[in-house]
Amino acid sequence: MKRRISLWLLAIGLIASLPVSAQINELPRSTPEEQGVPSKALVALFDSLHALPLTDMHAVVVMRHGKVIGEMYPKPYAPEYRHTMYSCSKTFVGVAVGLAVADNRLRVEDRVATFFPQLLPDTVSSELASMTVRHLLMMSSGVKPDWNMRSRGKEWIRTFLAKPVNKPGEYAYDSMVSYMLAAIVQKVTGKKLTEYLQEHVFTPMNVTEWAWEESPEGVNTGGWGVHIQPESLAKFGQLILNEGSWEGKQLVPAEWIREMCKKHKETGREVYGYHIWHCGGHDGAVRADGALGQYVISILDKDMVVVMTEATLGNGRDQRRLIWDVLLPEIKDEPLPANKKDYQKLLKKQEGYKLDEVQGKANSAFASNWENKTIELGKNTLGWESLRLNFGKNIVTMTVTEKDGKSYELPFGYKEWKTTSMEAYPPYSISPIDRFKGLEGPYYVSGSYAWISKEELQLKAHYVNWVSALEITFRLEENGEVKLNVQTNYIKKPYTINGKIK
Repeated sequence: MKRRISLWLLAIGLIASLPVSAQINELPRSTPEEQGVPSKALVALFDSLHALPLTDMHAVVVMRHGKVIGEMYPKPYAPEYRHTMYSCSKTFVGVAVGLAVADNRLRVEDRVATFFPQLLPDTVSSELASMTVRHLLMMSSGVKPDWNMRSRGKEWIRTFLAKPVNKPGEYAYDSMVSYMLAAIVQKVTGKKLTEYLQEHVFTPMNVTEWAWEESPEGVNTGGWGVHIQPESLAKFGQLILNEGSWEGKQLVPAEWIREMCKKHKETGREVYGYHIWHCGGHDGAVRADGALGQYVISILDKDMVVVMTEATLGNGRDQRRLIWDVLLPEIKDEPLPANKKDYQKLLKKQEGYKLDEVQGKANSAFASNWENKTIELGKNTLGWESLRLNFGKNIVTMTVTEKDGKSYELPFGYKEWKTTSMEAYPPYSISPIDRFKGLEGPYYVSGSYAWISKEELQLKAHYVNWVSALEITFRLEENGEVKLNVQTNYIKKPYTINGKIK
């Protein structure tokens, strides 16, 4: 009993002592009505987003006229947590290229091959020779996308340049194209994109809590890998909305932002600019767009920014459609009369959103079969060697030992989320070589548990300053083997990890 009490107190202490750096509440706030938006429209939007199937909303920030008028962070998520942004990173690349053009370091018509003469293949085709920076910006390099290239070798630039090239000009979305742009900017400026953007854009906007993954070659990954807080994303969306201006200072040339946001390529149902998307359904909006539903949407004709971070297995169109159908029709050009009742409801709603904890019972006599025993695991993509489970009052603590021998503890609360930090890496939906390089921990994990039957224990873990979530159901078989049914929030189908009690 004393051990159970001490574990419970330890978990509480971990939560209380979590050091999370944050740049939050820096943007001005306003009531929605002062900016021409009914509070009830934001409630309807947030309720609808929160209820979407196959979706966990992590953060939503809505700005109008440069002020935050609504924001939601369903628990266990919080405004201070960074998030990985996947292909939203590409729009940061587009801005960096524009800065380098303005600094006379490169031109959009420069030939890609000229930047890396020592990395070119022995024979340079006419198609490779004709590929320009502009082709890369429009996703029309002529190179067939190879999404596994980043997972096979460490010389990404040389490998890209060695690939067959069709005549540049045809659209083909490819994260390695964005990586090539990042490498070009680093080559001509002598600075990584993180350093270059920090100097020219983020320091003036007071954004320091961010990072970007790096390749084995020491280049920011370009097409993915930005790790940043939602409010900083809102600042970035406002910068696009303001055509590169921030608090009266022109950080990025306005003509470049306008050029980025032009319609450069038709991609079937979508329109692409220079590393930024147009929003189908609303011609006055552009967006940075990342896998699993990461969005920074600048609605130019409404002077509005909407940021979303989430993990969705849908295609994201439903989220955007809710903005067009639920929010935008309610917006007025002039301030609305104050509506204290609706505004107070909005504030209460914003505080009350949370992701569902695991549903079931707090205890089971079956727990004695697991208590403090080592479960050795078979081969798995999580890199886990073994697990141990300890049970306290309304808390389960899982000790994870990884393949490299490192161990850490994760607490799971009953009907509440328990949060702790870990130095280990969270699960990731992609596997490029040197993934996480350039990022620093710790990573924060929030856990919930319940016995969903007398013999089945379910744990759910949200890696709240990342994107991933795991739902693990333990079941002990008669022969002493353990089946772990694992559902991630980035793969539709669950899978099984086999284990055995040692």
